[in-house]
Amino acid sequence: MKVRKYIWPVVGVTAVAFSIWLLYHELRGLSLDELWDSLAAISGRDWLLAVAATCVAYGALAAYDHLALLHLKRRVGWLYITIASFTTYALSHNIGASVFSGSVVRYRAYTAKGLSGAEVGVLVAFCSFTFVLGTVMLTGLVLLIEPELTERFVDVLPVGASAATGIALLALVGLYVAGSALRLRPLRLGPVEITYPRFPIVLRQLVIAPIELIGAAGIIYFALPEAGNPGFLVVLGIFLISFSAALLSHAPGGLGVLELVFITGLSEMEAVDVLAALLVFRLLYLIVPFVMALFVVLGFERWQFSRQEE
Repeated sequence: MKVRKYIWPVVGVTAVAFSIWLLYHELRGLSLDELWDSLAAISGRDWLLAVAATCVAYGALAAYDHLALLHLKRRVGWLYITIASFTTYALSHNIGASVFSGSVVRYRAYTAKGLSGAEVGVLVAFCSFTFVLGTVMLTGLVLLIEPELTERFVDVLPVGASAATGIALLALVGLYVAGSALRLRPLRLGPVEITYPRFPIVLRQLVIAPIELIGAAGIIYFALPEAGNPGFLVVLGIFLISFSAALLSHAPGGLGVLELVFITGLSEMEAVDVLAALLVFRLLYLIVPFVMALFVVLGFERWQFSRQEE
């Protein structure tokens, strides 16, 4: 048991170290002056668009929680959901081990609104599945339209996909939708029962699930220069691969992994411009929300403490 406890932390540290080593070889010719010039070249309009994309992404994440509560037939105010969701993802994106850290924050927030521990567990699983659903659906669509996308990573990642893979991924999404539409019986895994969400909720998942990923990828797209930019669809596809690799690495914030995959995938662009765009992404999607979330947690705990004192 003690060995298992350290497996994922070791995997995460190893992934970070390896990615930083590879990244060093990619970027060792760059200077801080070049990086600053690339950041300064981002127009005010593109900064505003990147901020708007960030708001879209975090708004969609709040909708994940809202759909989960609809599935549970529980009523919680939109403002509370938005703040709880924002805090959850802002912390888990930076801390790593998002399922665990997200569970802790959600448990604290939603049990204060009367949800049981089991209901919070369902909510966490529902939100995680909604994210996976969006990733699978968007990856399938991108591979269907841009089947040559994975050729950009043949030297780094063991990937090989085509339009057929895209069709297979979309077929998985179709099976999930069909299971809900046909009201198939719940799936039992020992003592755990997995119930299909109601069909109207599934339809909302199909709309909301991709929006967060599109918004997050949009931050990077708007921060990239026009010269050599392969277009939003390719940037989105690279983001899906890089973000998935970052999550699998268990590295806090995908440190090093995100940059390596993106610089490899956008080899036709100047590496310093790609790095500048990723710094904008980390600032808007990770760092600023993280700082804000810390204040939210402190305020929430103070409010809870004052309630107990009354």
